[in-house]
Amino acid sequence: MDLIVGGGISGLSYAAARKDNYLLIEADQQLGGYCKTVRQDGFVWDYSGHFFHFQHPELRDFVMQNIADDEMLTVEKHTQILYGDRHIDFPFQMNIHQLPQEEFIDCLYDLFTANPDADTDSFKGMLYAKFGRSIAEKFLIPYNTKLYATDLDRLDKDAMGRFFPYANKEQIVRNFRQARGYSYNATFLYPREGCMRIVDSIASHVDSSRVSMQETLLSVDTERHLAFTNRRNLHYDRLISTMPLPKLLDICGMEYNKSAYTWNKVLVLNLGFDSKGPERVNNWIYVPESRYLFYRVGFYDNIIGQNRTSLYVEIGFAQDQPIGDINNLLKSTLNDLEQAGIINGQRLVAWHYVVMNPAYVHITKQAEIDKAMRMQQLAERGIYSIGRYGEWKYCSLEDNIFDAFQLANRLEKK
Repeated sequence: MDLIVGGGISGLSYAAARKDNYLLIEADQQLGGYCKTVRQDGFVWDYSGHFFHFQHPELRDFVMQNIADDEMLTVEKHTQILYGDRHIDFPFQMNIHQLPQEEFIDCLYDLFTANPDADTDSFKGMLYAKFGRSIAEKFLIPYNTKLYATDLDRLDKDAMGRFFPYANKEQIVRNFRQARGYSYNATFLYPREGCMRIVDSIASHVDSSRVSMQETLLSVDTERHLAFTNRRNLHYDRLISTMPLPKLLDICGMEYNKSAYTWNKVLVLNLGFDSKGPERVNNWIYVPESRYLFYRVGFYDNIIGQNRTSLYVEIGFAQDQPIGDINNLLKSTLNDLEQAGIINGQRLVAWHYVVMNPAYVHITKQAEIDKAMRMQQLAERGIYSIGRYGEWKYCSLEDNIFDAFQLANRLEKK
């Protein structure tokens, strides 16, 4: 039997691909992991913004098989950066011509005197080398420092993989005349009723009799292939875990470099107001300035079409940083939203919050080295760690589905 730990996108996708001879246990009372939807007072919010970009037609067909066409929106992505008193199109490095003239000249000069072939291992070093000092310090460093809540010198140069919007000098200059997205996606899919509709669709491929809710994995005897939960002892042939990798290693009693694994946590405030606000275009905006608490604000009302402002607001914290009083943070956030011009006199009528911990894992050389060793040791014991946190990586929701299917197919051939 395959024991699947975690009923989020990855665990459900593996179960759907496995079809039989498995048991899925989920600690929560609801499937979905971080991919959950809250419906409150006429507002539709997720735990955070979860948007779907499909590169594999077969995976899109799998996900969409039980979703009617009119349930899913195809949205042309429109995102900007709040920069001083203006909005700059995202990505920043492609749109420096929208800056005030002196700042534009600084960015252009530094871009052409940068050394993109410089030997650097850190994310911050890569930003300076690829884009020059001005672009790095005006947006890329302050924004990503707020997001990751850490010194960017700690992160590997490829910490964001394909999701970082790289661009060379020629692409940037051509964009002055003819705007191009240069992003990994130009459109995204989003269910009218929130991301939980995707979870429900994937779960429909899973045998509900093989799912046990509110069952928590407590420890694992890797030699005897025994899993101990809050309810029982289970013998497994293979264990498929979607929990954060360091937690799995602890549960399995394995030695590893604990200091190598770090992450941030994110407070997500979902806010509903009584009327439409000034922002009527963007799906979300990026906020690099340290004077504002939040690093990103998303607009559900501009995505699903509502006549009342509906926001998700994301605030990053270091791993061990106390979040503090939520009501005080809400008050400060509302003040910052007013100061930023995102709301203008609208009255808050509903709100909800969730803390995502971990949220963004820190991809570092030390973690990558240790991860490779531990994943090999786990596989030798019939244990496989998958998903964004299980594989300790930066990825999309589709990547999670793809990786789960790939693992199921690979193990099936064994």
